[in-house]
Amino acid sequence: MLHDFLKCSGFFGLFGIIWLTSCLGQSREDQLLDSGWEFNLGDAPSQSVTLPHNWGWQDAQQGKPIPRLAASYRRELDVTPLAGRRYFLRFEAASLVADVYLNGEHLGQHRGGFGAFCFEITKQLSATGTNLLAVQVDNSKTPDVAPLAGDFSVYGGLYRPVHLIVTGEENFALTDHGSFGVAWLQTSVSPREAVLDLTAQISNGTRAKTPLKLVATLLDADGNAVASNEQSIALAPRDTAPYYARITVPRPRLWNGRADPYLYKAVVELRSNDGIVDRVEQHLGLRFYSIDPEKGFFLNGRPYHLHGVDRHQDYMNEGWAITDANMDEDVSLLKELGATVVRCAHYQHSDYFYSLCDAAGILVWAEIPQVNIVRDTPEFENTSGNQLFDLIRQNINHPSIFVWSLFNEIGSSSDDPHRELQDLKAVAAGEDPTRPTIAATMTDARPEMNKITEQLGWNIYPGWYNGPKEEYGRMLDARKNTSRHGGFCVSEYGAGANVAQHEEHPAQPKPTGQWHPEEYQAELHEAAWAALKQRPFVWGTFVWCIFDFAVATRHEGGQPGLNDKGLVTRDRKTKKDAFYFYKANWSDQPMIYITSRRFVERTNAVTDVKIYSNTQAPELFVNGISQGARNDGENCVFIWKNITLAPGQNKISARTQAGGQSLTDECSWVLETPK
Repeated sequence: MLHDFLKCSGFFGLFGIIWLTSCLGQSREDQLLDSGWEFNLGDAPSQSVTLPHNWGWQDAQQGKPIPRLAASYRRELDVTPLAGRRYFLRFEAASLVADVYLNGEHLGQHRGGFGAFCFEITKQLSATGTNLLAVQVDNSKTPDVAPLAGDFSVYGGLYRPVHLIVTGEENFALTDHGSFGVAWLQTSVSPREAVLDLTAQISNGTRAKTPLKLVATLLDADGNAVASNEQSIALAPRDTAPYYARITVPRPRLWNGRADPYLYKAVVELRSNDGIVDRVEQHLGLRFYSIDPEKGFFLNGRPYHLHGVDRHQDYMNEGWAITDANMDEDVSLLKELGATVVRCAHYQHSDYFYSLCDAAGILVWAEIPQVNIVRDTPEFENTSGNQLFDLIRQNINHPSIFVWSLFNEIGSSSDDPHRELQDLKAVAAGEDPTRPTIAATMTDARPEMNKITEQLGWNIYPGWYNGPKEEYGRMLDARKNTSRHGGFCVSEYGAGANVAQHEEHPAQPKPTGQWHPEEYQAELHEAAWAALKQRPFVWGTFVWCIFDFAVATRHEGGQPGLNDKGLVTRDRKTKKDAFYFYKANWSDQPMIYITSRRFVERTNAVTDVKIYSNTQAPELFVNGISQGARNDGENCVFIWKNITLAPGQNKISARTQAGGQSLTDECSWVLETPK
């Protein structure tokens, strides 16, 4: 198929490059290649698409098998190469295996669906200025490419942006695992000073030994330089080599999570006598943290509870081809919820999403897609190692990321994972000695596997898959000493909920059944949080998950193709009752919320009314009549027992005071009258 589309005639002609104007002497130019693509999936007719683009989400949303096969993308590049310039193609991701061709020449292959990759195209560009870029993308299940299993859909496509980048002949390396060629290690950070060690991978594209200056500067939020280092360097011909610099920042303003996510601007430049040769600018937050196995997580020397959610990069009618606006919305909802941490499951997420978390002060668990199964083969170990290199080198400068995760739920069907995990841990320690490794487990069948990483998360589901919801406390206590250093986090817990299904005081549903009432999910989370917050050795909690997401193989809860454990529906339109339970417990924003508001059609005249509020003494009204204020709430849950509804429509409202302001909420329930 690839050979055929490379020969395709009649494709050239309409789409060229609009160059960005370089600023202030900077020689690097970056152009999005988002339009002008032709796409072929299997034997289907060619169609015009824009990037980001993916296939398979349509099938997954209907509970149908996802096409897992090779597809092709192609477009014209109207680029005439100029002397003294170097040209690169950077792909932010392609699922799962990508082969890239320019003018029929194979530039290279990237194996793994979640990390960025980059190829230099300087030599392959045609002097005529007319070039054909072709990419074969294959999301077929492949023995050496994780994930080999998992309870999520694996779409195919160029689902993140593609860039054409132009630099001078000397630059910060772009082809080092798709990274930006610049790594800032926070060697030592305290309120007194921050010691930063910079490693810059610098590439010389000329045949001459080139003298330059490497200048590293840290700017505060107002643009003032607070620390810098300048040194003369000499680049060997045709080499890419690491260069080092140290910066010490006196009395730094610390990145302090949600309270004060302060970001500096880290600027690294290559300079010649004629000006700036290349420049990389990123935000950097200075912080230090630790985990005490008995007392929990500490940020900048102070206790800081990590409570948050897991997230997939999945959006209704978009699949993985989500936009910046989609990610803005997701982080806005995380902030509203009051989350202090997010686990980016089960693979590398977008650099843009990590950057949003940097700015929001939300800590990030970042991981590679070793889900359920690993294979004891050199090929699998090599590909997984490269996925870890991609993750760390591309994202090492994000202050929000605090752990590198090596696996999720490796089970009994997997080959022996121990040696591979030890090797991956060594890779992580060599790349970044400032952050610990972690893993999410669900079994103690291989107890030593759970102790390879410095930290450990447990995926537990009492009340859904494993016993009753009252088992949370016992299960937490039983796992206290299963990690390497003691203490652990709960990396997944939760229950499904269909916002169209309702029941008073529901029994525990069958997970694979068609009845997932919203009320049960909320009751489970109330029980879970009560147990979790009492145990400081549980240093972090992650609800599975923030949003419902498509899973082609699921047919449950009255909704095909959906994992419905989200606190918010997949389209982000409806926040479930459990969302407001956590908002009441986690957010500093005063709030009041009447639960079961979508349970409109009622048959019982006498019912309980439950309200979530983080204020004192909320008051309930039914049809304008006060049912009294309550101050006996536990974990922000207030219940009025045995409230009588009138036949027909009933107005349920709640009122409270906070900070001198009145807060209200209301909904309507209809009591059916006997016929």
